Amino acid sequence: MRRRALQIAAALVAAMLFAGGARADDTPTQRDWQAIKRAIGDQLAALRKDDGARAFTFASRELQAQFENVDNFMRMVHAGYQPLIDARYDEFLEGAVIDGRVIQPLRLTLHDDTVLVALYTMQRDDDGRWRIAGCMLAPSTTPPRTTAALSRPKGGLLPLWGQRT
Repeated sequence: MRRRALQIAAALVAAMLFAGGARADDTPTQRDWQAIKRAIGDQLAALRKDDGARAFTFASRELQAQFENVDNFMRMVHAGYQPLIDARYDEFLEGAVIDGRVIQPLRLTLHDDTVLVALYTMQRDDDGRWRIAGCMLAPSTTPPRTTAALSRPKGGLLPLWGQRT
């Protein structure tokens, strides 16, 4: 089982390297950044409720095709991204367009005060809706915040994945 999870994780990292993002003419406006954060936040809310069907709707069409169905998608989420599900606090950071890809970072603080950053690759569909095309977890160089406001009921945050080309 661990070997399978590692194979999935390796495939996702490789997919992230080739993940499509926004086209050059898709530089996000302030309204776009709000829509991007809303899409990620809404998916997080669905995942916290274990509502895989709703969470799957926020994935890009390519990502949906890659995982084929909600069960495969949720297996990937639970196998490879448990730290995101278990995080006690999340905070959006400033997004950016890097090499033509729209990236929205989300800082995550885990219960043991480990801090990670989820780097979401976003894609605008033909219908104009922003969807999640991929995501990577990376360690953060920022220490955890220490205010009491960081406490959150157990539930967790977002799983991440990559898009195949």
